[in-house]
This record gives sequence, structure tokens and C-alpha cells, in this order.
Amino acid sequence: MAYNEFLADRIRNVLRDKKVFYYDKKMMGGLTFMVDEKMCVGIVKENLMVRIDPEIQELALSKNGCKEMDFTGKPMKGFVFVEPEGIDMDDELEYWIDLALEYNPRAKSSKKTK
Repeated sequence: MAYNEFLADRIRNVLRDKKVFYYDKKMMGGLTFMVDEKMCVGIVKENLMVRIDPEIQELALSKNGCKEMDFTGKPMKGFVFVEPEGIDMDDELEYWIDLALEYNPRAKSSKKTK
């Protein structure tokens, strides 16, 4: 198992409860949840990956379990990882998903290849 399937089910439940249209896509060795054709949240091993407004990244990093997303070896602006202790409770997971959903309309889409 490359990613936490229980966490994937929890994310699906939150997105369904919020009536968000999404699809999941395997990428980066984990699972990403796409909203409006953009990465919104995902899972890499046991960590939640969250795409947030870069303007609030420093504040986000002060939250329990949150750390820089350094998947490529250097921190990625606008992306954070949240370790399991930061999303143990459903309201904690919902907090992070809400941040990602709030930013999603302003997030840039990746360029599509034809």
C-alpha cells in the first residue's frame, strides 16, 4: 500500500458531504483528489498533502503536524504535508480540506498536454 486507504475514504466522505465534485488520481506515489481539474488534497504514504494559499503557508506550518512539502527535495510553495497526528480527528481533517477548497478556485491549473 503506497498510501493510507483509510485516510482516502475519510477524504472521500468529507468531499461527498460537502457536495464537491472530484475525482481521484494516482500520482506522486500516492493518491491525489482533483477538484476543477486541479490538485486539491492528496495522500503520500500516511501524510495528507494540502494545496493552500501560499499567503497563509507560514500560519499553516504552525499547526499541529503540519510541515513543508519537500517532495522534490526543496519546499514547494503553496503545498504542505500534515502528519497523522494533525488529522486524527474528523474536524482536523475537515479544517485542512476546507483550506484547500477555499484556495482551489484561485489555484493555477497545470498545463495539459495534447
